[in-house]
Amino acid sequence: MLKAVILVGGSQKGTRFRPLSLDVPKPLFPVAGRPIIQHHIEACVRLKELKEILIIGYYAQSEMEQFVNDMQSLYNVNIRYLQEFTPLGTAGGMYHFRDQISIGNPKAFFILNGDVCADFPLQALHDYHMSREGKAMITIMSTEATRQQAVHYGCLVFDKDNGSVSHYVEKPSSYVSTFINCGVYVCSTEVFNLMSSIFHSRQLEYHGFGNGHNGRDQGHIQWEQEVLTPLAGTGKLFALPVNNWWSQIKTAGSAIYANRHYLELYRKTHPERLANAGTKEIGDGDGSLICTIYPDVYIHPTASVHPTAHLGPNVSIGPGVSIGPGVRIRESIILENAVIKDHTLILHSIVGRGSNIGCWARVEGTPSDPDPNKPFAKMDNPPLFNKEGKLNPSITILGCFVNVPSEKILLNSIVLPHKELSRNFKNEIIL
Repeated sequence: MLKAVILVGGSQKGTRFRPLSLDVPKPLFPVAGRPIIQHHIEACVRLKELKEILIIGYYAQSEMEQFVNDMQSLYNVNIRYLQEFTPLGTAGGMYHFRDQISIGNPKAFFILNGDVCADFPLQALHDYHMSREGKAMITIMSTEATRQQAVHYGCLVFDKDNGSVSHYVEKPSSYVSTFINCGVYVCSTEVFNLMSSIFHSRQLEYHGFGNGHNGRDQGHIQWEQEVLTPLAGTGKLFALPVNNWWSQIKTAGSAIYANRHYLELYRKTHPERLANAGTKEIGDGDGSLICTIYPDVYIHPTASVHPTAHLGPNVSIGPGVSIGPGVRIRESIILENAVIKDHTLILHSIVGRGSNIGCWARVEGTPSDPDPNKPFAKMDNPPLFNKEGKLNPSITILGCFVNVPSEKILLNSIVLPHKELSRNFKNEIIL
């Protein structure tokens, strides 16, 4: 059998995702109508031999419990959330719960970082790992970036004939390779022997320094620096380069690009989720409303959309959303119970849960990726501020329960939750 581990971190992480993560844990933020890590789960359950999915992080159990229960009832596989008692690094949590992962003697297990989005080729990754004839302890899913982008990721050098990784560096200070780590792995349980030696070395350091090494818990282990880097060159670390779509969700703005690609992926995996027709019946209970759709668009069945609205491309409409007459929305995510009133324009924006946009308002962002076909543009996570300290042109983000009055303009701005705007804003953060 196979298992999968999804690493989600905790509330102290994902600060660049604010204000969207202030009212919902980042792993549960909806992209293309589904929580981010539900896309991971859907990829995992397509594997016939997979019997269990373990979600590891240090969010409170109460924050994840309802989601896990919903997933458990939706998919025919055992799904559990394992809460770390303290942040243990990218590998410490896996080592802490090694018995839970190893129980049942899986022939291999997957590791998926919770902040990556992809057309996960898990079956191909597994088959490649097993084809190494028992030599592979870890196989990394890899993709190729530009020289400029690669230094922001884990870079690896590998033999293109047999996939053996000879060198691995996490976020190098200078160019190493254009092939990068996607944060998706398949491992044999032998890896826990390696982690054990790292853990015992950490204990010696911990007791030697008296109060912990560099202020870290003695169970804190970094997967990339302490496992992958020393394993490179030993003949036990392999890489499979793929051309599948892949990106990270680090900043709130990157959710828009993930939304675009997951909607496109639905054409192949879940076409029934898309409202992709010239016109489409949109339910407000009786299915009688018709609005104009420019593919790809996801609309929750409980949303109410006026027949004169124009939606798309690349738009997701959440549950309970109300969209009035003449509204135009493109390249945006509208979250649960938001109200978009008559003749409002929303471009390259995320509208938070329960927010209210008045009539004839304009909510607009400036995409950092104007050309969706530009090579590897999908990986861009631009910083919040540029070198001059000014807010970068980016998408506009409204936190939950924000009120934008009628006829107001909001451009390239971020609004924290529960704000009542009284004027126009451009390139500002409204605290």
